[in-house]
Amino acid sequence: MKSFKLTKEQAEILVNKYPTPLAVISTDQVEKNYRFLLDNMPRVRVFYAMKANPSPIIIEKMIDMGSSFDVASDGEIRMLQSMGVRGENMIYANPIKTVQGLMAAAEAGVNRFTFDSEREVYKMAEYVPDAEVLLRVRIKNAKALVNLNEKFGAEPENAISLLNLAREQGLDPVGLAVHVGSQTLSTEPYYEAFSLCRGIIDEARQLGFSLNILDIGGGLPVPAPDTCVNLENMVREINAGLDKFFPDIEIWAEPGRYICGTVMNAITRVIGKQIRDGKICYYLDDGVYGIFSGVFFDHWEYELNSFKQGKMLPSTFFGPSCDSLDVLTKDYPCPDLQIDDIVVASDCGAYTVASATNFNGFAKARVIHWEKEKERLGTAAEQKSDCEAVV
Repeated sequence: MKSFKLTKEQAEILVNKYPTPLAVISTDQVEKNYRFLLDNMPRVRVFYAMKANPSPIIIEKMIDMGSSFDVASDGEIRMLQSMGVRGENMIYANPIKTVQGLMAAAEAGVNRFTFDSEREVYKMAEYVPDAEVLLRVRIKNAKALVNLNEKFGAEPENAISLLNLAREQGLDPVGLAVHVGSQTLSTEPYYEAFSLCRGIIDEARQLGFSLNILDIGGGLPVPAPDTCVNLENMVREINAGLDKFFPDIEIWAEPGRYICGTVMNAITRVIGKQIRDGKICYYLDDGVYGIFSGVFFDHWEYELNSFKQGKMLPSTFFGPSCDSLDVLTKDYPCPDLQIDDIVVASDCGAYTVASATNFNGFAKARVIHWEKEKERLGTAAEQKSDCEAVV
């Protein structure tokens, strides 16, 4: 399994054709990540969490490969609907849904939903009667990079009463859903979740419920070269847990970061340089309000490559806006750069363009499909990308 990285020559070809900043997506890498998951977790039905990166380039590739989709809003439902995705291939996995979202789901034929509270039961019963529902159960994992269980998930002791209420209101409880938290590097929270859910499923079955689906959510780490886990071993252990606890249960998953994290490179340019407090500071033409929004939203530290040689000096990288919070990184080892030098960031596909803004009037980065660009450029861009082994 490899990580998509542009070479110096490839990056220069692109910046000679397009103004920076650029977001360059490789669908070959999308396929590698997706196929690895299918090959190593064959029981799992994949619902791509499009919130991680909703670029049509990625969505179209996932559609072509047969993926289903995790949606969280009417906007995501309508986007997929416009691209030909049927409702049966979506799960509305936001435990708290808007009325507009439920109406869009009904219109698109989406009939599977997660929930974690009484009020959500009544809301779904009104707008999507007879829907199939999965109860989202709270899982405690303080080590997760992003702990979604602070916001979502019913307490396990309330699970049976909520399932009963859903059935009484005409909904069809078909399973449970969990999320161990994003960028989880250990299988321990998975096993704790599996044990907890097995107990709830067994108790529910004794009461006449037919719970036959477990949605294990997202949580797999971005398969970047510096991820401190052997992903193949990790999914093998998760599979062993699924076989042990749920031999009779259909398994779903909602990977987001894992699918898109390594599929995009950002190409930026140095637009300013100063010495401040004795340290070198560079100003790039994109920052945390654009491609590098993952600094805030995903706690991500980006690898910055200038393709230059020389003594490595601790450097600060700022974005272009007038906000003092627009800081990509401090004390980053970097050779001496000049105005107009390009800087390429790899492994920046997750929660970057997805949460980019036009703050301060700066335009969002142009998004480019790398494989199609290579076809247009011809032999000049045929040099293969540098890749680093992940597993």
